[in-house]
Amino acid sequence: MRHIISVLLENESGALSRVSGLFSARGYNIESLTVAPTNDPTLSRMTIVTIGDERKIDQIEKQLNKLVDVAALQDITISGHLEREVVLAKVIADASQKPDLERVVDGFNAALITVSETQYIIEMSGSSEKVDELLKSIDGLVILELARSGVTGLSTDETVLAV
Repeated sequence: MRHIISVLLENESGALSRVSGLFSARGYNIESLTVAPTNDPTLSRMTIVTIGDERKIDQIEKQLNKLVDVAALQDITISGHLEREVVLAKVIADASQKPDLERVVDGFNAALITVSETQYIIEMSGSSEKVDELLKSIDGLVILELARSGVTGLSTDETVLAV
């Protein structure tokens, strides 16, 4: 099962390395990883997407809690949550394909940025599933470059990840 784990950690050099090292040392895969400072400049919020059964996720959480840099963590997948990912895709579309491309982009509430007469950048924010759907819908176009931000998210219940 896919899990999204939010971690508050000290905003210090090496903290990200220690967390990712924990995963690699135990053979756990990270599907997605995002990290950025929070409203408290001493803390960063890391969002890790990984796959595993309850036993494996429980082990990951225990190991993360042992790290000195980790201030708090929460598996937001087990409660209601909101997740978002940003995708940027540079595509080639000739004049005859542009109306269809615009229709697809509008259907996903995305933005189409003109780079040149035949190159466009599609920009969209949504769940990973929606991003995947968008990419499938433009499957007939040549994708020159693709950048995905990785998942970030928050619990939608009353709990707050805080120290």
